[in-house]
Amino acid sequence: MSSTLSSLEQRDDFIGRHIGSNDSEIAAMAAACGAADVDALIAQTVPAAIRLAAPLPIADAVPEHVALGELKAIASKNIIKRSMIGMGYYDTLTPGVILRNVMENPGWYTAYTPYQAEIAQGRLEALLNWQQMVIDLTGLELANASLLDEATAAAEAMTMARRMSKSKSNKFFVDAACFPQTIDVVKTRAEYFGYELVVAEAAELTNQDVFGVLLQYPNVRGEVSDLSSLIAGAKAKGAAVAVATDLMALVLLKSPGEMGADIAFGSGQRFGVPMGFGGPHAAFFATHESNARSMAGRIIGVSKDVRGKTTLRMALQTREQHIRREKANSNICTSQVLLANMAGMYAVYHGPSGLKAIAGRINRLAAIFAAGLQKAGFKLASGKFFDSFNIATGAQTASINAAAVAAGYNLRQVSASVLGVSFDETTSRQDVLALLNVFADAGRLANVCELTRAFDDNDIDALDASVAATSLPAELVRSSTILTHPVFNSHHTEHEMLRYLKKLQNKDLALDHSMISLGSCTMKLNATSEMIPVTWPEFGRMHPFAPHDQTLGYLEMIAGLEEYLRAVTGFPAICMQPNSGAQGEYAGLVAIRRYHASRGQSHRDVCLIPKSAHGTNPATAQMCGLEVVVVACDDNGNVEVSDLKARIEQYKDRLAALMITYPSTHGVFEEAVKEICALVHAAGGQVYMDGANLNAQVGLTSPATIGADVSHMNLHKTFCIPHGGGGPGMGPIGLAAHLEPFMADHVVTPTGAEGRAQAGQGAVSAAPFGSASILPISWMYIRMMGGAGLKRATEVAILNANYIATQLKDHYPVLYTGSQGRVAHECILDIRPIKAATGVSEVDIAKRLMDYGFHAPTMSFPVPGTIMVEPTESESKAELDRFIAAMTSIREEIRRIERGELTAENNPLKNAPHTQSDVISNEWDRPYSRDEAVFPLSYVAENKFWPSVNRIDDVYGDRNLFCACVPMDAYEV
Repeated sequence: MSSTLSSLEQRDDFIGRHIGSNDSEIAAMAAACGAADVDALIAQTVPAAIRLAAPLPIADAVPEHVALGELKAIASKNIIKRSMIGMGYYDTLTPGVILRNVMENPGWYTAYTPYQAEIAQGRLEALLNWQQMVIDLTGLELANASLLDEATAAAEAMTMARRMSKSKSNKFFVDAACFPQTIDVVKTRAEYFGYELVVAEAAELTNQDVFGVLLQYPNVRGEVSDLSSLIAGAKAKGAAVAVATDLMALVLLKSPGEMGADIAFGSGQRFGVPMGFGGPHAAFFATHESNARSMAGRIIGVSKDVRGKTTLRMALQTREQHIRREKANSNICTSQVLLANMAGMYAVYHGPSGLKAIAGRINRLAAIFAAGLQKAGFKLASGKFFDSFNIATGAQTASINAAAVAAGYNLRQVSASVLGVSFDETTSRQDVLALLNVFADAGRLANVCELTRAFDDNDIDALDASVAATSLPAELVRSSTILTHPVFNSHHTEHEMLRYLKKLQNKDLALDHSMISLGSCTMKLNATSEMIPVTWPEFGRMHPFAPHDQTLGYLEMIAGLEEYLRAVTGFPAICMQPNSGAQGEYAGLVAIRRYHASRGQSHRDVCLIPKSAHGTNPATAQMCGLEVVVVACDDNGNVEVSDLKARIEQYKDRLAALMITYPSTHGVFEEAVKEICALVHAAGGQVYMDGANLNAQVGLTSPATIGADVSHMNLHKTFCIPHGGGGPGMGPIGLAAHLEPFMADHVVTPTGAEGRAQAGQGAVSAAPFGSASILPISWMYIRMMGGAGLKRATEVAILNANYIATQLKDHYPVLYTGSQGRVAHECILDIRPIKAATGVSEVDIAKRLMDYGFHAPTMSFPVPGTIMVEPTESESKAELDRFIAAMTSIREEIRRIERGELTAENNPLKNAPHTQSDVISNEWDRPYSRDEAVFPLSYVAENKFWPSVNRIDDVYGDRNLFCACVPMDAYEV
């Protein structure tokens, strides 16, 4: 048998690695669906009117090693210098045990958001550690499980202040010494809420009547001062006060809570999370317990299971923003779980003593450098600092900055006559010595330096001996204890830490164990080759505000990904800034609002949203100052065009936009979609397409082809960035040409071309390119799949969903299908008839699936009493068949209830999930065997996943809200 060289090169080999089934299995599934082949199935599923006329203009696939080589060559164009820029981003040392066993471990990064708490106790404990760390360091009573970044956390603090404040003022005060990117994002958010911003020096606060206040501690100049009197004065006038702060500084500093702050927030980045050109990083957010129901984001809380065992789960789940729709506090739908876990584990590994040593070293090096600068004739802007300060450099500013860069250091250029410097965990005495000599050389040239020779190591020791014990004001030195819980005082050797991380990982079901078939969440393969570049130092150690000529590799990679996304979406413009899908929604609607305003139509303030839409849609619309008007859906799950026409006619003079998901949230390709878009356009509105279901479009159709004007892309869904247990994510948007001038910009590092229209528009995220360090994942995926591979992935995703629908329809009715009986890439199974007949609910089925080794599909969305299944293209036919067998077996268990063989109260579903404790108990009083409980099918015993707790009592947890680490003896029950 002979083969050609071309075939032996296997240039498209990765396509078969990513797509779970081979050609013969794909053919068998198509036949089982009653289709001649995949092409015939797609023709029956995707309307011909929206099909692409040509293949995707994306290069052919390349093997994994070739793609890695290409990206490595691009990454090598980045120039990594020691970053002293600060402004909320600092170099850090990720402990190897955390890097290898959390950040690089699919057991942690492929898990889903912990809605199913019984199989997520490990992640939940890690997040509770994070919350306890934040509580201790901020001095407040309650913390959430992370937000997206520091700047968007500031925006959340502003809106929370409005909800808390008793003041009738419409003004929000922002300290001018806050980080500029934070002010930029707050300005954007304030505009569409109609708040008036007052940006001024903190001292001017005493003259202001405002509903809320934002202060920075330490501030952008590095200054630390006691904010107590400012905070007390503002609160006396009815204002709520938020303080942006730094966790590492708080190890040594008096906490915001002790100074009277209502809210404290900031970034956990410097606790072991690489800078990564801006992200992803976990923002922290803390407040008083009385504000629990006002706080954005998720909270992990303590409860009990049916055996009385202490358990963890997401507290107050009705706070989830997509449930509250237009009444939501925020549109947040993802957080930064993986990064919060890393930062929390950093605190666990180092403990209070280790953190104090790190923070103390940072402060000491900064103080030594400050003393050396003064000896060299330079003046500091402030003598009270933690790790940062400004230096008056006068006419020597440019030359000093250039000399520092040449020596390998990036400083912060504050102005033409001032430089700033920030120290971090990675700074050494050698760095201080090198920088002192850069400044001393300039001082000698300016005849202000007393030294006639270069600084040497002996000078560092002499300066160390001469400076005070700390540069912090005595009244601000922390006296309160931190991190006293045993978890922060038990795992300081690598062996102990390794075992602790493994213990937690073993409690969690992730994609490394079995399929996670969540509708609209697209839990697909996150290939190792896609993940490898994330931890390359060329990507990890880059500051987001590094000089342009040092970031050429990043910019080339981002530009390449933008080109890929243009091909996929059909849009000419891509904005990479939004760092979640919900942020993408917001950025898209902001662009639409700016567009209308540019045409003198700011009065357009109505957003039409189908009843079936994901709840972030109405939440985002209200954040943009839009009135939400719901459009009905028909019995087949499609937008009811007659109702849409009526709503358009009713609001045509005010119509700003329609938000629509395609394929629909009901899992169907709506055939009237082009007509729908045309109707909106004819009335002067714009069409925002939610990209949650883009995995069913790639290579077959596109948002631009359908008629949308802007759409976000969930890179953590369609383009393989892993969910990380509930974050990170990325939600870049594609825009039509007329909306391109209105995309987000950035005040520190502009993102557009020179001379562009509408330059300087406000940002929506802290960093100019969002969570840039995870963009290589999507770049690698597209490069290894090529245009043909991407199309094939979409076809197989649709095939797999139809295969599951076909195999299960006789057991569970498929609620919605297209005109030819097909579903898109997901299907909705109706559990309501079962519940009416037996009392078994979708929740019971979800819990029982754990006994079969599976995570539940999406429950009760978009229709209450249903489950939505999305198998993705990455699952093999064998895995799909195991899932089908599990669902079929569960249906037979339900039939046993229907036949009276099992009672409605005591059966495998109502008692699920079953744990090892159930099986080894001396007592077993259930009308089914132990084997039936835990090994219901033969394959389960071969790879058994044991839920670590029984069914959790959410009501008990919410009635007894406790969201910090519990005493260790509580776990002994």
